[in-house]
Amino acid sequence: MPSTPPRTSTPPPSGPTAPGATPYDWSDPSAYQHPEHDQARPDRARRADHAFWETLPFPGVPWTRVLLVGIVCFGLWFLLDAPSLQRSAQTSPLGTRRTVSMDVTGPVAALSRSLGLNNVVGWTDKALGRSPGGGPTLAVPLHRNTPKPLTTAFGVTLAPSALPVLNIHPTPASPLRVLIVGDSVGLDLGQPLVNALGGFGDVTTYLDGRIDTGLSRPDYFNWPAELSIDLANQQPQLVVVMIGANDAQGLVTQNGSIRFGQPGWDQAYSARVASFIAEANDARAHVLWVGMPPMQNPQLNAALVHVNALVQAQVAETRFGGAAYLSSVPALGGQNHSYTAYLTDASGTVINIRTPDGIHLSPDGGARLAAAVVADMENRLHIQLVPDINSKARRG
Repeated sequence: MPSTPPRTSTPPPSGPTAPGATPYDWSDPSAYQHPEHDQARPDRARRADHAFWETLPFPGVPWTRVLLVGIVCFGLWFLLDAPSLQRSAQTSPLGTRRTVSMDVTGPVAALSRSLGLNNVVGWTDKALGRSPGGGPTLAVPLHRNTPKPLTTAFGVTLAPSALPVLNIHPTPASPLRVLIVGDSVGLDLGQPLVNALGGFGDVTTYLDGRIDTGLSRPDYFNWPAELSIDLANQQPQLVVVMIGANDAQGLVTQNGSIRFGQPGWDQAYSARVASFIAEANDARAHVLWVGMPPMQNPQLNAALVHVNALVQAQVAETRFGGAAYLSSVPALGGQNHSYTAYLTDASGTVINIRTPDGIHLSPDGGARLAAAVVADMENRLHIQLVPDINSKARRG
């Protein structure tokens, strides 16, 4: 009778073994049932792991089936979210990558819309407070009524070049109307500025902020059109603008696209800034344009320093002093106007003014810049603001 060859066992793992422990034989599926292996805790842990994997209900699922399920799930997600991916591609910098992304997402996005599947993402965005074509917003819902004639928005008819004087003393009965518009960094300023101006009894504010927007890409989000609606509905006397963080990119013009830094880019972007200011001025509103703060990334910082200079030059050329420029560097910059994440406040306390991405403002940073805006309104624009006694009493 042939003898049965002895069963070989897999060598135990190298390393120290607990005293008195019997090496575990992974080649024997029933080894975890042997009572002699219950003498050492490390072996019991390894037996439990082995028993778990041996008793799974799907130990033999083919990898091809797993891959197929993954592909189906990805395809379903891509179909549902294709319109959002298309919008992201539209706002990306001009170039081959954007072109390929548009070519890939375009047909799928069209299919998603035709089947109504994009509504699923739309409902989710609405529940999360996201606004299509511009991302989350802190704006009060817009009342998109038919715009009023700009020449009678304040009850009087003025020549297009005539602006109301800002050397005024608003009262609770006739408050100063302030419109705040901006991109994501502008939102970091906007809400603290709303809070700061809320401490006065003679100011009403309206905030319209959209992330991932700017003047470079009206095909993605049209700020001039949005401003027209805000001006007609809110009839502001002062528009505080903080836009530009996303603008150092290619421009699409009637004569083709122009990359940032190429000849003609400065002129094209400056024209958009001038038109934006003129739109507010023609609606009898002054403009206070707040420049972008220093950025942590050297390339982005250099680009936005250039953008700030273009904006400042256009403000200086505004007709009849209809706009003012406020640099955010004195409020948020470090030594030599450099980026810093921490500054010392008036009490000597070190505060964090920037977020970890090196771009946006922290709540303390936004409040610090808002205080600078309020001071500029009072000192340079000669707006006499009166503290709201009732508001202080409520806070007290």
